[in-house]
Amino acid sequence: MDVRRSGERYPGGDPEAGIESWHAFSFGPHYDPGNLRFGAVIACNEERLAPGAGFDEHPHSHTEIVTWVAEGELTHRDSTGHETKVRPGDVQRLSAAAGVRHVERNDGPAPLTFIQMWLAPREPGGEPSYEIVPGIADATPYAVPEAGAMLHVRRLAPAERTAVPDAAHVYVHVVRGAVRLGEEQLDAGDSARITGAAGVEAVAVTPAEVLMWEMS
Repeated sequence: MDVRRSGERYPGGDPEAGIESWHAFSFGPHYDPGNLRFGAVIACNEERLAPGAGFDEHPHSHTEIVTWVAEGELTHRDSTGHETKVRPGDVQRLSAAAGVRHVERNDGPAPLTFIQMWLAPREPGGEPSYEIVPGIADATPYAVPEAGAMLHVRRLAPAERTAVPDAAHVYVHVVRGAVRLGEEQLDAGDSARITGAAGVEAVAVTPAEVLMWEMS
């Protein structure tokens, strides 16, 4: 188990424009050849947008982009014609495939925080697609078969336990609160990269929200 702390993430964004970004993997000017991916995950970005701030239209390709809103409301528009509002509890996925463009903004009155995770597809190309699953339940994993991955959402009360999936690769990201994995405590923004996970449990130290990617 490789634990990465919140403070070790690479800073980014444009604070003067109301954009604050924290990158868990090698990203943009923060090139780190030893931190390019884990399993299918190639990015896990925490984005904080002030009211009225956002990312203007920009391109993506050959990437599965999964977004989880922690607080606030995200406005999404893309070149395939979708325009949606993404709220806490929703899972949004944009399959960039051979190429797509999108806009992400905070058009609401409150600050917006979201976690955006990029996964590498097994096969490049294809047609872009979009999906949003509103109010996903803890017991309902979200499959991204194009990347051989499954997202598990866990919302835990103090002292509540949950199994970490037994898998070749598991990426754990703590959205809020604190959990214990073995001898390690993970706080908000911390993550763990687990190889060959078997019989691992997460125990909530405080009320917590955790995202876990199960990957082959």
